[in-house]
Amino acid sequence: MSLIRPFAGLRPAPSRAAEVAAPPYDVLSSDEARVRAAGKPWSFLHISKPEIDLPAGADPYAADVYAKAAENLGRMLAEGVLVRDAAPCYYVYRLVMGSHTQTGIVAAASVQDYNTNRIRKHEFTRPDKEDDRVRQIDALNAQTGPVLLAYPSAPPVDELLERASGGIPDADVTADDGIRHTLWVIRDAAAIGKLTAAFDAMHALYIADGHHRSAAASRIAATRRAANPAHSGEESYNYFLSVIFPHHQMRIMDYNRVMTDLNGMDAAKFLQRISGNFSVQASAEPVKPARPGEFGLYLPGRWHRLQIRAGLIPANDPVARLDVSLLQNHLIAPVLGISDPRRDKRIDFVGGIRGLAELEKRVNSGEMAAAFSMFATRMEDLMAVADANEVMPPKSTWFEPKLADGMVSHLLD
Repeated sequence: MSLIRPFAGLRPAPSRAAEVAAPPYDVLSSDEARVRAAGKPWSFLHISKPEIDLPAGADPYAADVYAKAAENLGRMLAEGVLVRDAAPCYYVYRLVMGSHTQTGIVAAASVQDYNTNRIRKHEFTRPDKEDDRVRQIDALNAQTGPVLLAYPSAPPVDELLERASGGIPDADVTADDGIRHTLWVIRDAAAIGKLTAAFDAMHALYIADGHHRSAAASRIAATRRAANPAHSGEESYNYFLSVIFPHHQMRIMDYNRVMTDLNGMDAAKFLQRISGNFSVQASAEPVKPARPGEFGLYLPGRWHRLQIRAGLIPANDPVARLDVSLLQNHLIAPVLGISDPRRDKRIDFVGGIRGLAELEKRVNSGEMAAAFSMFATRMEDLMAVADANEVMPPKSTWFEPKLADGMVSHLLD
């Protein structure tokens, strides 16, 4: 089995991509999706968030919600809004966000290689979220939410994708948030063969975002394999929808922290307590960390720049040396008493896309007592954790720009 393979994608009909493309299902609440899809009958949100077509307050995990998704997919196929390519293809997918550009490949990735950790993970998954994706895939008999993967540096692949994206695109959409999504279909057999061989030569791929989707694909494959006495390994359920970018083009933004209180301390006492593990310097400007080991701290009306003591950074532990781990292990847990950031309600997380002003706003409003700005996790750090078969702390990465749902889907024949 190949690490990746081409597939006959289900895509918006020519000129219909702008009507179909939608934000990823997991970045919008049901209420937000209902607003975004208003007046847009062909928005992919009707498939990815089908509860918007049921009465307000509907349980998004109820059986009739998944049935509605299948009904909506069938309607879009019947109306010719979505069409399937006649033969297996690869697809070049380019994302442009401001001055940032990344160009990758849409492909079907091997479930077997996921199971054997050649497609590497760095997060735990939650059973309830896995169950949701399993039900959705089963109801649609399709994978509609792509897994975001990274491939290690491979200039020949980069060149092949650049060459394939030289002509008129097959879809070109600028979303409401200004992010441009452009797609080219690769039908040429020679180019397809070269790309398949180039990926087969790679030692690993890395999941950036989509751990629940890939885990669900693995569960679906296991169930269908067990039920298929003629299983050959070539069935479409043995692969999952993915978009794979070169690791050096991917953009991880900071994932910042805010705290409801200072664990019974006033600001002066708190600053004194943390000065053992960090150097602390007041700043007249907002602090956006410029290097690993540096943090911004915002208390009401004042920023501070923190630098962790060098001796506290372990050299050979890919998890413990992450900035999110250093802050958690040497400040948040011992000083603020938050030992389980997954469950403790005293801590919240703010994606870097919202900017430092959002941190100031949440503290100045009185909702939060302190905010920490982070240096963004690097792709090399993520890959090192995955290579060590370890798991990153919660809320370590915030990838931007995000893929759109509906550009290409993978049907399970």
